[in-house]
Amino acid sequence: MGHRSLEQCVDDLDRVGQLIRIEQEIDPYLEAAEIQRRVYEAQGPAVFYANVKGCQFPMVSNLFGTIDRTRFIFRDAIEGVKQLVALKGDPMQLARHPIANRKILGPLWNMRPRTVRSGPAVEHATTIDQLPQLKSWPDDGGAFATLPAVYTQHPDRPGHKFSNLGMYRIQMSGGQYKPNEQVGLHYQIHRSIGQHHAAAIAKGEPLKCNVIIGGPPAIPLSAVMPLPEGIPEFAFAGAIGRQPIRFIRDRGRLPIYSEADFTIVGSIDPDKQLPEGPFGDHLGYYSLVHDFPVLNVEKVYHRSGAIWPFTVVGRPPQEDTAFGQIIHEITGPAIPAVVPGVHAVHAVDAAGVHPLLLAIGSERYVPYACERTPQELLTNANAILGQGQLSLAKYLLIVAKEDKPDLDIHDIPAFLEHVLRRVDWRRDLHFQTQTTIDTLDYSGTGLNKGSKLVIAAAGGPRRELPTEISSDLDLPHGYRHPHVCMPGVLAIEGPEYRANPDGYDFSCDEFAKHFRADSPISRFPIVLVVDNAEFTARTLNNWLWVTFTRSNPAADVYGIDSFTHQKHWGCRGAIVIDARIKPHHAPPLIEDPEVTRRVDELAAKGGPLHGIL
Repeated sequence: MGHRSLEQCVDDLDRVGQLIRIEQEIDPYLEAAEIQRRVYEAQGPAVFYANVKGCQFPMVSNLFGTIDRTRFIFRDAIEGVKQLVALKGDPMQLARHPIANRKILGPLWNMRPRTVRSGPAVEHATTIDQLPQLKSWPDDGGAFATLPAVYTQHPDRPGHKFSNLGMYRIQMSGGQYKPNEQVGLHYQIHRSIGQHHAAAIAKGEPLKCNVIIGGPPAIPLSAVMPLPEGIPEFAFAGAIGRQPIRFIRDRGRLPIYSEADFTIVGSIDPDKQLPEGPFGDHLGYYSLVHDFPVLNVEKVYHRSGAIWPFTVVGRPPQEDTAFGQIIHEITGPAIPAVVPGVHAVHAVDAAGVHPLLLAIGSERYVPYACERTPQELLTNANAILGQGQLSLAKYLLIVAKEDKPDLDIHDIPAFLEHVLRRVDWRRDLHFQTQTTIDTLDYSGTGLNKGSKLVIAAAGGPRRELPTEISSDLDLPHGYRHPHVCMPGVLAIEGPEYRANPDGYDFSCDEFAKHFRADSPISRFPIVLVVDNAEFTARTLNNWLWVTFTRSNPAADVYGIDSFTHQKHWGCRGAIVIDARIKPHHAPPLIEDPEVTRRVDELAAKGGPLHGIL
């Protein structure tokens, strides 16, 4: 079934035992967010907060907290939408196989938006300060809307066809924003709203903007979906929601989505930016204060019985992990059509998504060669890094399908072992310097600035991967507590990072120079220098998070017996990655112990979370 409203979805989940209702008062200041994080970690139900402190509106979270629940919400539409996305790569499939593709007829019919005279979304008006003031982490700069869908149209090509619906966080209080008159709008580079904003600035006019909170679950999913060119997000929402999207005309402004629970109507100032943040983000650190666009608020609408949906981000995995899983299920089969020669791509959630990208490509160049080497894989890698949000990847590991046709890209240990057994550090490291990385990643040289490293591995195995530390391992002074993270990966605790006047600590370079290519340490293809080796090696997720969120390839990758030949950098021994915390990094996210204690009480016997946490 398609849910026409958020309330229908909540009732549906309640009916099947996938939602709990908390009737006692819950504080939107830190408490609701900690409940959400802990219920998600327990893989618990969606949570309805009936009594929100200081606010008349109830809240709901964890709607998408498990992949099974996400599939259940979209249970009647997923297969048809998968076929629709796949057809975008080969439209003639419909003509060749009309019966096999019959499931797309419903989604196609629902993709065209409709216009109506009125609707629930505009039944009531309110102000920003009357909305739930959700604060997720202690040092957040104010209250944020964390599950919004921001709607804009291209100023030069108005209408739904060239519109954008994206999930960009909204700061509703704090900082220098005028209460009830301004909110902050944080969007990342390479998003379509940026093109709309640039066009509006070029014309010297404000960019009209509606912020949608609530509505059926098709809206937030569509806002994060990386759709093929030519499929507007609202069209996709009609397809996955199994009913056409209806808009209400709003004279002089953008049309209003008729089923929204809340709509903030306004325009982005072409001449003004204000400090936005800090905000506890999905890499597991705070994104710091930077100037971002300002939305001047003109109206705030809400429907009768409005519910405020929210999520919480932080060190992964969090609820947005399920978004990534369902996105892969829907769009994964279309990857070969969008990026020829590429069979699969996986953004590793545990590493913060953009910092680490895995890919399986083709290696068909020179099929008669005695030894397969990365050639077409580099073409594949460049194509991947030219695709929208994939261009923000910091580390891209790509392998040849021909070497192991059944390799599962989602089996991360198996994929990494496949790479490490085959990689040749003399040849297979390909850097891009002075380029863009994720706005939220502070490992680089500035906001949006950093480097990339492509590791392309092809051919037969070159080595066996050690699982134990050699007794003759000789570490230089200040380096201690070696731990094996997984076969072929060694973590070593180093001295505290100390920046020199140039901004870098070259102790890792000296560490690498301590060894020769044939030293016992080089039996491990990757050596990590970290602040806490035991923590890093404790779990797969730990070492992925530490390594790829705390290193900038061009600055932090060193090599044992390294060399530069014709501007190509490589090494004959292990690579050494400096994954220590550096002074320019953002601080990690830490819960408030008093709030943790309050949530513990909710989980005690007789409490609403007993048996869940």
